[in-house]
Amino acid sequence: MPTTTTLLAFALISLGMVLTPGPNMIYLISRSITQGWVAGLISLGGVALGFVFYMLCAAFGITALVFAVPYAYDALRFAGAAYLLWLAWQAIRPGGQSPFQVKKLPVDGPKKLFAMGLVTNLLNPKIAMLYLSLLPQFIDPAANVLTQSVALGFTQIAVSVTVNAMIALAAGSIAAFLGARPVWLLVQRWLMGAVLAGLALRMAFEARRA
Repeated sequence: MPTTTTLLAFALISLGMVLTPGPNMIYLISRSITQGWVAGLISLGGVALGFVFYMLCAAFGITALVFAVPYAYDALRFAGAAYLLWLAWQAIRPGGQSPFQVKKLPVDGPKKLFAMGLVTNLLNPKIAMLYLSLLPQFIDPAANVLTQSVALGFTQIAVSVTVNAMIALAAGSIAAFLGARPVWLLVQRWLMGAVLAGLALRMAFEARRA
């Protein structure tokens, strides 16, 4: 199992990631504003199931690579660093999309809401790359890789579901508040970009743990 310090550090990074606008956040906000917070939470259930699917795939994949391929840990580390730098640029580039540019959605029943939440997450390649980028950063390859991967993955899921649930419950108020204060969105984007870039550099220059 990862140490408490490792889990807390990973939880903080996960918090920063979930606050970065993406397809899941845009869909949940739009759904909550269009159809109400209950519909948003049902959709979030589908999103959560997608997280579990990607997390398990990443956990078993990372475990297999670390044991089967020499220097696989380093390969994942450098690939992850490059991806995090790309995410940092996406956060600060001019014309970045705001999740509060809400799109009007049709009214759907519970089954379709859950399915659309799941599909939205599964069709978002950012989630798969998120796990492949972040998990190796917090895993000690000398210990049980699968156990660490699953523990860290469920930590990320818990943080993401909690934050997104709060966003779904307060989507209308948050959209009105931030929509009237664009500088807050700009600060959030630059802060997240700096965090991602710092993590990428740390990952790239970290000595191999053995």
